[in-house]
Amino acid sequence: MPNALSSPLSRRGILAAGGAVGLGVALAACGNGDDDKESAGAGGDAKAGPWSFKDDRGETAKADSAPKSIVAFTGTAAALHDYGIEVKGVFGPTTTKDGKPDIQAGDLDVTKVEILGNVWGEFNVEKYAALAPDLLVTAQWVEGELWYVPEQSKDKILKLAPSVALLAAETTVPKAVQRHADLAESLGADLKAAKVTAAKARFEKAAGRLRAAAKSKPDIRVLVGSASQDLFYVSLAKMSADTLYFQELGVRFVEPKVNAQGFFEELSWENIDKYPADIIMMDNRSSALQPNALSSKPTWARLPAVEAGQVVPRVTEPIYSYDKCAPILEDLAAAIEKARKVA
Repeated sequence: MPNALSSPLSRRGILAAGGAVGLGVALAACGNGDDDKESAGAGGDAKAGPWSFKDDRGETAKADSAPKSIVAFTGTAAALHDYGIEVKGVFGPTTTKDGKPDIQAGDLDVTKVEILGNVWGEFNVEKYAALAPDLLVTAQWVEGELWYVPEQSKDKILKLAPSVALLAAETTVPKAVQRHADLAESLGADLKAAKVTAAKARFEKAAGRLRAAAKSKPDIRVLVGSASQDLFYVSLAKMSADTLYFQELGVRFVEPKVNAQGFFEELSWENIDKYPADIIMMDNRSSALQPNALSSKPTWARLPAVEAGQVVPRVTEPIYSYDKCAPILEDLAAAIEKARKVA
């Protein structure tokens, strides 16, 4: 796992580097009613006049008119794109070393956005200022911190435009998707558009399928893993928006003895067989080692789930739109439907 910050890593840095899968347990749903959409914004059928939006920090971003020059964390920008809202600039994993779109870019055309930073700790403030930003949007994994906005330049960045932070951890998938939809609607998105309503219907159907799959195979145990060169991380499901939601739908997870931070347990490669599992969900981010890179780890190859071919990707940082979250539910449902008890 590449170090995102100088040692010792903060919780935020560890998350970004690929060793963990999320933070806090679900809280009461953040408001998503009329108070959060005080006025619509630019784009599509946006209403004229002042714009404001209350984010998940409880802070209200305001502007004289709907923001048009929007800069966002890559995954957040991808979610807005799915609702028809485009951004001018992004920061966070956007392109891979070969120049192809990172998995967190979703359907974004990465050639048409200004990339202000592609890795942890990188954010070009000068390029950001040149975009004359009206709004900065990102995720919140740790209370009070803006995802991929460097601490050392945060004050300069936040002086240039209003900011919005949407929960990525202290929530569940449906709540996070709804909040991203709320923001998109405030910026002018049409949530009644055929593409959006079809994606929502698919999401709801997929949730039902996963619930049924989990109910039909209650003995199947799923392990949430993330690999680095030296360590294997087993995460506690209830600490992340996606796996917490899967739990609510009936999926049964391995429960590791987490470290003092409470999010995951670090295992040496010699001890990765500590927890029997029938399915292994592996962190799919480019910052984590993927299963095809683990052939040199003999203990990995001997795991029953690996031998049975029951290893599936885990979308650790979901793009919170109905369009992108529906396939996540479908894929896990299919994996459980096909799985056999091996542990």
